[in-house]
Amino acid sequence: MRIPRSRQALLRSRHARIGIAVAVLAATGALTVTFVSAGGKSTADAATELQQYVAIETVRPNVTDPRIRANGSRGRFIVDCGTNANGKFSPDNPVAQPGIKNGAKHVHDFVGNLAITANSSDADLDASGTTCRNGDKSSYFWPVVRIDKSVRSGADTRRALAATTPTVTCPNVRDRLPAVPTGARTAVSEKLRRLDDATARADDRMAANRGRIDARSNDTLLTALRAERARLIKGISDSIAVAGGGRSSGLVSLVECDVSYDGMHAAMRHTAADVRAHTVASPQVRCPTVRDKLPGVPPAAVAEVNRNLTELDRQIAEANERLVTTRGQGGPDFVANAVVGPLNARRVAVLDRIATAIGRHADRPGGLSGLATCAVSGLSSVPVTPQPSPGAAAPLPDPRGPNLELPNNTGGIVRPASVLIEYRGNPTSKVVPMPKFLRALTGDAKPTSRGPANARAAWTCSGFADRLSDRYPICPAGRQVQRVHDFPGCWDGKNTDSTNHRSHVAFADKTTGACPAGFVAIPQLRVTISYAIPRDVQKKGQYALDSFPEEDHNPFSDHDDFVNVNSARTMQRIATCINTARTCPGR
Repeated sequence: MRIPRSRQALLRSRHARIGIAVAVLAATGALTVTFVSAGGKSTADAATELQQYVAIETVRPNVTDPRIRANGSRGRFIVDCGTNANGKFSPDNPVAQPGIKNGAKHVHDFVGNLAITANSSDADLDASGTTCRNGDKSSYFWPVVRIDKSVRSGADTRRALAATTPTVTCPNVRDRLPAVPTGARTAVSEKLRRLDDATARADDRMAANRGRIDARSNDTLLTALRAERARLIKGISDSIAVAGGGRSSGLVSLVECDVSYDGMHAAMRHTAADVRAHTVASPQVRCPTVRDKLPGVPPAAVAEVNRNLTELDRQIAEANERLVTTRGQGGPDFVANAVVGPLNARRVAVLDRIATAIGRHADRPGGLSGLATCAVSGLSSVPVTPQPSPGAAAPLPDPRGPNLELPNNTGGIVRPASVLIEYRGNPTSKVVPMPKFLRALTGDAKPTSRGPANARAAWTCSGFADRLSDRYPICPAGRQVQRVHDFPGCWDGKNTDSTNHRSHVAFADKTTGACPAGFVAIPQLRVTISYAIPRDVQKKGQYALDSFPEEDHNPFSDHDDFVNVNSARTMQRIATCINTARTCPGR
């Protein structure tokens, strides 16, 4: 049976630590992946891992740049945001899984924006500091690479999947809503209930896939759920607007759900047994949610309540940024006295203002002061942990120990030797400035459970820019391992996000470089991350990505995420530089 090239790529890309069997069902086109014990992959032989590593010299050149036409734009704008020397690590993914704590199930390197978390609003991002030398407050983040010289047991991973029922995880809409006017409270509550019901029904359907991964089934289920959630969330926004609450922004980012195999990580926690005694190494402020605790707000108080809700968000963002910029300062009580204490005091005042604003026009709500007390994960004996939304799995542990380890994502993190961030032109046209707060991603963290359509080969070595591999490269002596992440360079001209986080942007045609109909060229972001990994580690297959549990360090699951927080002036400078064929350092 002939297997399409895209699926050949997926077969090559599954990690050989556990071995796989892939059945392509000709009648339905379904892709079902199950872990099996054949092939001796559970033996403690490092050679069993080497199928996922390739000498870069043996990879055929496969990178071609379209010819730049007369009206094309050939300039480059380079941004220096460092290599995450300040240590901003997090298992959140604010682009693909907004509002979900530890949504990535693996650790990301973050450069640029210092305040960003899964819950950050656009206003929070705009008020943040940055690691970028030119003041760019954008956030750039990607999975870390680790060196782990131990050989994991494939049998453990197979047992973990066999005992796992996948679940559906969705962003919580309740605690991201603006003030809901009194006249919209009933309608909004009903739509929120229907969102819960839709998630629960989808979750029930996943029970049929216990012990296996079926990408086609997952995609069908999530596509239908996305459509239903998009309709209901738009209805929530419309109800709020009609009742005098104004048009809500950013709710489209909460539409997309995902299939979670967290049960695998839970079953494999013993693989990180040596980190249990350590404290959390990536602290983050955790506060009780407020938006979902408010009653219907009188229309005359909506604007004032929303201003104060924004202030609460900003206070948390400032505290999270301070945790990054003051790391290592003071004694054991520094965080409590310099970060958490002042935050809690400010929250008391803002919550009182919210209650007062409502009380001028209706009964003053009671109990809001009880929502003032925050904590920092790992630094409090009574941490504040938000309850998971319906359909969400129980929270995974925070990254722990000096290596910020998570279940099955263990070993020392390799710091990048360099990170090159560049904005590039389009071969067929001039570029227009990218809109502020545009969200974009490239690659796919879940090509096994979601299908390989969005996955992209990203691996190469310095000096081999003409080829990219979907396997981990083994580089010649003196060369560095590299990941090259090209983002979509075309924009729909209207939206900064979309229900699937992808359809508002697009990749240019590989042959011509032209954008699809209805899209315009924007500065095309490329992030190149280089690592000085010892060659013996490369040859032994001992370095790998952090990943979701079902990917088990699959190199084809590499990905990168971005939120544009450049000012309009800076983005115009970027576009002008590119359109005038210059190379501009972003200082």
